[in-house]
Amino acid sequence: MVAENNELAKQLPIERTCGFQKLLRHRISTSRFLVPQRVKQNFPILSVLTDDSSSMTRMEDETENIGILSTDQGLEPFKDHFKYRMKRYVDQKLLLEKHEGGLEEFAKGYLEFGFNREDGGIVYREWAPAAKEAQLIGDFNGWDGSNHKMERNEFGVWSISIPDSGGKPAIPHGSRVKFRFKHDGVFIDRIPAWIKYATVDSSRFGAPYDGVYWDPPPSERYEFKYPRPPKPKAPRIYEAHVGMSSSEPRVNSYREFADDVLPRIRANNYNTVQLMAVMEHSYYASFGYHVTNFFAASSRSGTPEDLKYLIDKAHSLGLRVLVDIVHSHASNNVTDGLNGFDVGQSSQESYFHTGDRGYHKLWDSRLFNYANWEVLRFLLSNLRWWIEEFKFDGFRFDGVTSMLYHHHGINMSFTGNYNEYFSEATDVDAVVYLMLANCLVHNIFPDATVIAEDVSGMPGLGSPVSMGGIGFDYRLAMAIPDRWIDYLKNKKDEEWSMKEISQSLTNRRYTEKCISYAESHDQAIVGDKTIAFLLMDQEMYTGMSSLTDASPTIERGITLHKMIHFITMALGGEGYLNFMGNEFGHPEWIDFPREGNEWSYEKCRRQWNLVDADHLRYKFMNAFDRAMNELDDKFPFLASTKQIVSSTNEEDKVIVFERGDLVFVFNFHPENTYEGYKVGCDLPGKYRVALDSDAWGFGGDGRVGHNIDHFTSPEGIPGVAETNFNNRPNSFRVLSPPRTSVVYYRVEESQEGHNNSEPVNVQGKLAADVPAELESPESSATLAADDVDDVTARKIEDQKQNRIVGGESNV
Repeated sequence: MVAENNELAKQLPIERTCGFQKLLRHRISTSRFLVPQRVKQNFPILSVLTDDSSSMTRMEDETENIGILSTDQGLEPFKDHFKYRMKRYVDQKLLLEKHEGGLEEFAKGYLEFGFNREDGGIVYREWAPAAKEAQLIGDFNGWDGSNHKMERNEFGVWSISIPDSGGKPAIPHGSRVKFRFKHDGVFIDRIPAWIKYATVDSSRFGAPYDGVYWDPPPSERYEFKYPRPPKPKAPRIYEAHVGMSSSEPRVNSYREFADDVLPRIRANNYNTVQLMAVMEHSYYASFGYHVTNFFAASSRSGTPEDLKYLIDKAHSLGLRVLVDIVHSHASNNVTDGLNGFDVGQSSQESYFHTGDRGYHKLWDSRLFNYANWEVLRFLLSNLRWWIEEFKFDGFRFDGVTSMLYHHHGINMSFTGNYNEYFSEATDVDAVVYLMLANCLVHNIFPDATVIAEDVSGMPGLGSPVSMGGIGFDYRLAMAIPDRWIDYLKNKKDEEWSMKEISQSLTNRRYTEKCISYAESHDQAIVGDKTIAFLLMDQEMYTGMSSLTDASPTIERGITLHKMIHFITMALGGEGYLNFMGNEFGHPEWIDFPREGNEWSYEKCRRQWNLVDADHLRYKFMNAFDRAMNELDDKFPFLASTKQIVSSTNEEDKVIVFERGDLVFVFNFHPENTYEGYKVGCDLPGKYRVALDSDAWGFGGDGRVGHNIDHFTSPEGIPGVAETNFNNRPNSFRVLSPPRTSVVYYRVEESQEGHNNSEPVNVQGKLAADVPAELESPESSATLAADDVDDVTARKIEDQKQNRIVGGESNV
């Protein structure tokens, strides 16, 4: 096995093998934190001799040469910390190699535990070391386990084999089952920990969930038809909750979401869907974050086969699908959750820590013991299960901050001081688990996308494991929405700082990628407000008709909504995320059914009818969202490492920056129009409008001409930045109306002589597709005639007749 893995490792790049080719056959220095019960019984707690006298030296090289230190010299004082956690990681992988056949084999626990078909029967295994007796009960035996007693092995694993009867499984597909075990002389019934489906009796208030044996016959088993889409250069993520995706006040289904909502996501040019609340959770209002059954897809929205249909449908549309994975804690529920297996035993014999360390005080949930062998098997297998059984394309790890520190981030205000990240407060057990998790995911599926939700900003979280990092592909830029909330709640428009906005959006670690977002589900929950609601509040109910003139509040709200989301996308990270409905300014918060609202579903839905209504202004924000994503498709700026902010003018309230070869001009001033405004750029040549938030189709006034050529002028001495304009070697002049964002692209010489005016428009078409009557030197409309509804067309014509067009210099 070792030899086979060595050969495999030689064929894989270091990032994918997580440094594995350097680590095999090295000395094992065991630790009381790492050695599981079964290992203790198999070999003494001593170093294991190898057949290579140089192995110890290579091990020392691996822990001495922490690559992450070369990218940030500020981490050098914490070298011992990185060496320690790398050694812990190496030791754990070597133990898995010796006793389980390796990390990848270890993560196939679902083929051993829970219910599986083996040798003409059903074999059920459960880890419950504290149990004195155990039985399997269910519909199949009338809930009498006297004839289905289980046997315990030396590692606390109970098992039973039930042969088929009359050529049919003894346990029918879809029937209820439970694990019954004795503790302190009393029998306790629990849902199997590895159960693949769990349901609840909807007719009983507060009814506990039941485990369901799920093994459909071939005729009922969903077969995937479409391949996974290729990994995008940059993820543009649509965060969604299936249950609340219906326009009706009810729980939506996987299949309805697939057929009705996925096409909307694709139409808006997103390339990735991130699904919340997939893992079964008994309390709906937890948003899916109090997981009870880790291997079961939530039965509220359908069966596991229905979820597979959703994922396959997404793949058919070119959409990748990520799942919110919750390995930071587990539901406190006893009767229908994993917590029910904890009956007073030690941490070594439990999924969770004992005492205070095993409880999250704010979340009222249980905390995993990440140093436990069987906990590692359970969680790592859980990752492999969702990737291989359901074809998910990656994960968004929830609550990573809680995992990284013993204080779980509670009452902590992280300042960026490195001592906050690398100290006795760091939970190295959890860090090592996350390193193993990222290594596993990228080994079994190299194109996976794995994102960390971490508010602390721990250095190295997004660095490869082989360099001493934790291995995530991206981290969520969680400080950005906080900045926007602060501005919208506490600052007048004239108090907005361009430097502060720019700093907030660009404040991320070199080489560690971020997913930016202006608002996610957090800002949409009851008690908070979305950006649209903060901007327009009650007027959203009365002032969104495009048949009448917009009030100052609505006009300001729509323009700033577009600008805030766009600058967050363009400047805030290497990927972008939007929560379902925020793309069109959904007017109401989310409120799950609960006692406080008399268990109402009224606000646990999305009002798609608003964005579909031709006469409402919601469609303008939606159209701009679509165009933002289309811009990245045409000019992949999110994936570009070139990002230069050349001007943050506090007096003008203008931010100018380059991303890729695009030039972005954001004018946040509420009143000032700047004619002939000088902006710097890198490359000389001719520039034209690529995207304009003030275009007619986005509810704007159409003040910027789209077919005007902007020729650059050289600035200063070539190669001497301080003599240039804003440290840029070239410049050109533009018209910049108030509260607008306009993007300019450089026309390539190869485009000269034919169509060289190609701005992105509402439908993602090019200006070349626009009829002449809708595009003129004075007009910025880029809508194809059949894409403009009658109401909008009339309004465009009225505004054309009554407005004065500002001039624009073409120096």
